[in-house]
Amino acid sequence: MARELARRCQELGFHSLWSNDDARASGLETLAHFATGAPQLELGVGVLALDRHPPLKIKAEIDRLGLDPARLWIGVGSGQLRPQLEAVRRAVGELRDLIPEARIAVAAMRPRLCRLGGEIADAVLLNWMLPAQAAIARSWMEAGVEERSEGRPVLATYIRVAVGPLAEERLRTEESRYREMNEAHRQHFAAMGVAVGSVGIAALRRAEVVAGLEPYRSAVDLAIVRALVTGEEDSLLAVAEAAAPG
Repeated sequence: MARELARRCQELGFHSLWSNDDARASGLETLAHFATGAPQLELGVGVLALDRHPPLKIKAEIDRLGLDPARLWIGVGSGQLRPQLEAVRRAVGELRDLIPEARIAVAAMRPRLCRLGGEIADAVLLNWMLPAQAAIARSWMEAGVEERSEGRPVLATYIRVAVGPLAEERLRTEESRYREMNEAHRQHFAAMGVAVGSVGIAALRRAEVVAGLEPYRSAVDLAIVRALVTGEEDSLLAVAEAAAPG
């Protein structure tokens, strides 16, 4: 299914294709399947928790899977490592040395990590933000950009998208789970002060998805659709069709 999805996303005109990573499914292995189905697309993984994926392990997995580093966006987050900022800064430096061709994205929701990403990364990867909050996060990132000698990062964000009759229910369920995941997420959603089911897009048809994505695409450099699906294979394809550019 991953190869078929990648092939269709390439046909639809997507610029890149991103996988999720968790303890049950390797994001890098998913990218290996994407790579065979869509040889022209850039590939991203978001995010690799550094307590489970230290830089040497990331490098070894990329080599084992035969992934082309020049096509990769490697998203990293601190996971359980502390102190958080120092762990991320050190890992990004190590990844630069180990995989110089790859682009590194730092996962961030709050000011200090956005600023750090602006200083050291190729992208700052936001999560669970409305367009207005993403615009604020850009100002946090720009404070870090002032500390770098060259280049500037991309501001990217995940956008949860659900399509179909139960779309609103899927978005509320997913958002509710993240709202209570930990104290950092509780504080993040409390700061936004919006109702459950507001951060993302739930729609019945493509026109609604396109309209919902437009404010995000105006607020960031790279809008990454993260599909909320029913578990059926055609559900992922339905989101891809609805969110296709152009």
